[in-house]
Amino acid sequence: MAVLKIKYVQTVHDRYGNAHYYFRRRGYPRVALPGLPGTTEFMDAYQHALGNAPRDIGAGLNAPGTFTALAVAYYQSAEWRQLEPITQNTYRNIIEKFRERHGGKPVRKMEPRHVRALIAERAETPAAANALLKMLRILMRYAVEHDWIKADPTRDVRRIRSKSDGFHTWTESEIARFEEFWPLGSKARLALALLLYTGQRPGDVRQMGWYQIHDGVLELRQSKTGTHLSIPVHAELARALDLVPRLQQTFLVTGEGKPFSAGGFGNWFRDRRREAGLPEKISAHGLRKASARRLAEAGCTAHQIKAVGGWSTLKEVERYTRAANQVDLARTAIASIAVGNKVEEKEEV
Repeated sequence: MAVLKIKYVQTVHDRYGNAHYYFRRRGYPRVALPGLPGTTEFMDAYQHALGNAPRDIGAGLNAPGTFTALAVAYYQSAEWRQLEPITQNTYRNIIEKFRERHGGKPVRKMEPRHVRALIAERAETPAAANALLKMLRILMRYAVEHDWIKADPTRDVRRIRSKSDGFHTWTESEIARFEEFWPLGSKARLALALLLYTGQRPGDVRQMGWYQIHDGVLELRQSKTGTHLSIPVHAELARALDLVPRLQQTFLVTGEGKPFSAGGFGNWFRDRRREAGLPEKISAHGLRKASARRLAEAGCTAHQIKAVGGWSTLKEVERYTRAANQVDLARTAIASIAVGNKVEEKEEV
């Protein structure tokens, strides 16, 4: 089989032997490339990564006014260029899956009933359904602003309610079990400490290094939102970091001494969790929620928790702190009322 070699394309094989392709060029962001080299979706992503406009897509599909043409226009927009690379990859995956089925259809003919039908098809996976609805709203907003369509057909379409709270929040017993299995000095224990005591996403934790710590404060820029955060290094995290070589590029490295890829870190941590005997529902991201839960249980305000985790809204903070220990919080609240009443009684006397 002939191998198609394309400049700046890196091939990475996962532990199952599957090939994944990335655009790697000095001075440019690292971009995951979808599909196989030579395919339309691959070459479109490659051209965009180079900073050029995506090449014309197959005849018929790229006709003016179609969803494929709208996608290409959106990829070239200033709005798209302002997105963080990780967000671009997420959006592109959703758009390209939608375009595979509906790319040749005219944008102006989309109606609310069509949007509801698309969402209903994914009712069994609410997260995927709502992600598609969000992406369609972004595209339709762009279409309205650029006179592709007069009214937004997604405007009155409701999200699907989900009974799930998303990623499982680690309990204290689960954290203790992991720490008991992985002692201080192990890479797995370091990963848990970084996730738990910074409250950051796994994608940001895997890139953390000594270059970000100054005078006991960790400085970082979140890859998803671009938010800059300054987080004091917790004493427990400091204990784990004291065992990390100063010359190491990142705190967490692969067996080859290189930084983890996004998928590689998730797979590696999942294996360490399994070895510790913890259930499948537990993930690295759940430690971000556990961090928020701990802060809530410690009596931190929503604004304080938001300052650590970098969430954009207080509503997001509330969603992440639902697992806070209700009994402890209620006990503290009732105790506060009792103290207040005693003070009032003394003043009356």
